[in-house]
Amino acid sequence: MISLPGLTIPTRRPEIAAAVLRTFAHFVDRGMIPNRFPDEGTVPEYNTADATLWFFEAIRAHHAAYADDELLAELFPLLADIIDWHVRGTRDRIGLDRGDGLLRAGTPTTQLTWMDVRVRGWVVTPRSGKPVEINALWYNALQSMASFAHRLGKPAERYEAMAAAARAGFRRFWYEDGQYLYDVIDGPRGVDPTLRPNQIFAVSLPHSPLTPEQQHAVVRACARSLLTSVGLRSLTPTHPDYAPRYIGSLLHRDGAYHQGTVWAWLIGPFASAFYRLTNDNAATRRLLIPLIDHLADGCIGTISEIFDGDPPHHPRGCFAQAWSVAEVLRVWYDLSTHRSVVE
Repeated sequence: MISLPGLTIPTRRPEIAAAVLRTFAHFVDRGMIPNRFPDEGTVPEYNTADATLWFFEAIRAHHAAYADDELLAELFPLLADIIDWHVRGTRDRIGLDRGDGLLRAGTPTTQLTWMDVRVRGWVVTPRSGKPVEINALWYNALQSMASFAHRLGKPAERYEAMAAAARAGFRRFWYEDGQYLYDVIDGPRGVDPTLRPNQIFAVSLPHSPLTPEQQHAVVRACARSLLTSVGLRSLTPTHPDYAPRYIGSLLHRDGAYHQGTVWAWLIGPFASAFYRLTNDNAATRRLLIPLIDHLADGCIGTISEIFDGDPPHHPRGCFAQAWSVAEVLRVWYDLSTHRSVVE
């Protein structure tokens, strides 16, 4: 779902995007899309809190590009049912907290966000509670639903009210002393002030729950501690658990995966957030140049999954990664065609 807009809109492949969206819609169960189809053809797996919310954003981006009202009308009842499932609660304690309008998810032993490593019972990045990007995506999904409803001539008041509640509740993520967003609130240990890149989505998504001042502060915090030439670090280098290199045994590499390792795909949301605040096409384009240069120094013609946290940021992991390619292509296309990076 993250890769779909970048791989199908710049390449003008609406029929492929629509087919993918319809396929995943077919497999929605208890308000969730699957995050894995096992190779052996057994039942799909549903163990992520963010994939379904990215489904909304993929549909929004597709409609913004192609104005496919037929697909939107076809999927709208399913999207409404997905919202209902999240309100009453679905798998893995994913559900709405009516007290603050935010989504909670997970337990201390589950990994439901994209930072999903669990090895030998070790939950490397525990994020149960209310993760910041899950709730940025939730707010974006609710606002998108209100827009979809208006487009289709359907009642939008419920989604607008829920979005307003989520925006008000999102104020709880603001970490005043650090001038950035908590990574998780209402977790087993209360709030988690660890500086991670997950907060950037509260600025980069089309609908932001933050004030302009907070948006600027979040981008500054990410630029100061997480931004590299090839993406964002998954953890600030000042944290005691920071891993500067993705090397060693499988256990060591799993331990470093989201503990400082740079993820190329995160340059997309950072660039979108940066452009949203500066409207500086040339400066935003410069953020992407090192990864475009990387097309000739790794696996020729594509972009790696991850890089070491410390310079010289050696490429690691999967040498041809869909969301790395997609996010660079998405932003470059928008800048090249003078489209708004944030709709």
